[in-house]
Amino acid sequence: MSAPSTRPLSIVLAGGGTGGHIEPMLALADALRRRSDGGAALRITCLGTARGMETRLVPARGYDLRLIPPVPLPRKPTLDLFRVPGRVWRSVDETRALLAELDADVVVGFGGYVALPAYLAARRGRVPVVVHEQNALPGLANRVGARFAARVAVTVPGTPLHKGEHVGMPLRTAISSLDRSARRAEARAAFGLDADRPTLLVFGGSQGAATLNRAAVAAADALTAAGVQVLHARGPKNTEVMVPPRPAGSAPYVVVDYLERMDLAYAAADLALCRAGAVTVAELSAVGLPAAFVPLPIGNGEQRRNALPVIEAGGGLLVEDADLDATWIRSHLVPLLTDPSALAGYAEHAAAAGVADADERLADIVLDVAR
Repeated sequence: MSAPSTRPLSIVLAGGGTGGHIEPMLALADALRRRSDGGAALRITCLGTARGMETRLVPARGYDLRLIPPVPLPRKPTLDLFRVPGRVWRSVDETRALLAELDADVVVGFGGYVALPAYLAARRGRVPVVVHEQNALPGLANRVGARFAARVAVTVPGTPLHKGEHVGMPLRTAISSLDRSARRAEARAAFGLDADRPTLLVFGGSQGAATLNRAAVAAADALTAAGVQVLHARGPKNTEVMVPPRPAGSAPYVVVDYLERMDLAYAAADLALCRAGAVTVAELSAVGLPAAFVPLPIGNGEQRRNALPVIEAGGGLLVEDADLDATWIRSHLVPLLTDPSALAGYAEHAAAAGVADADERLADIVLDVAR
């Protein structure tokens, strides 16, 4: 469908389900909205399902959300696999009708069970497709979509996806424009941390991570005795994760359930101990915060692959989940956190591996295809 000059370009974004799909979709939507505020005539519509986080996150950011039937793909060859084709084509038919109603000029997909029917509906309706892949190992939906997409953008260099071009991960401007050094004093004060101590940030995603929680708590005495203060997000359900108050004059160990302001957490920290999800790796490198990455020990090994470019650039460490304990933290992180010049080197290399303007790069691609 071509866009007459008398109407806005209609851009449809498909990225529901998990935060890993939704956050880059919304970052792109924000970049496109800035273009619209600058005079470009754009209409932005997000696709999702009634079961995903998008029902809360998309309207909260001020975007139109239209729902389509989900098509979850079974990971194993069970009897449910034989029901998938019928589900897919029913969803494709409904999505194609929606694209026609929206008079879509381009469909941008971020993978997952929302993207697959959107890709297939766009192909049947002759609407061009742009694919964005967040992980180093692409999922089924993006492998399918990439075969007929007009452009394919990837976060991690070398991602094995047809026609993939390295663009980076679209990020919120609160993260991509963060000046960590300028915000450090404010950020540490906000969390009750001392202004001048080396600071370790521990987090395992929105729900926390048991391995990280156990290891960090067990290493609490060694960290604070060395003068290292800790900001530890344990996860809202992990109320058993506690550290006794530190003695007067000791480095603080602050435990919180959840970090509402990741920008301030990043500004407060000198080093992170965390998982290696695609968004986490991209955010840390974009703001120049080095990390000890602990890949999730399940799945296809994508988290390890996500972190490797930053580690190979000298911007972080890698420790397997089974190897992370208090002894590893004492022997690897305490010496690093108490060596300012080494920390500065890691931070510089982490920043060099990051891409802070991926949202604008992807917006350029989308508008080029739509026009």
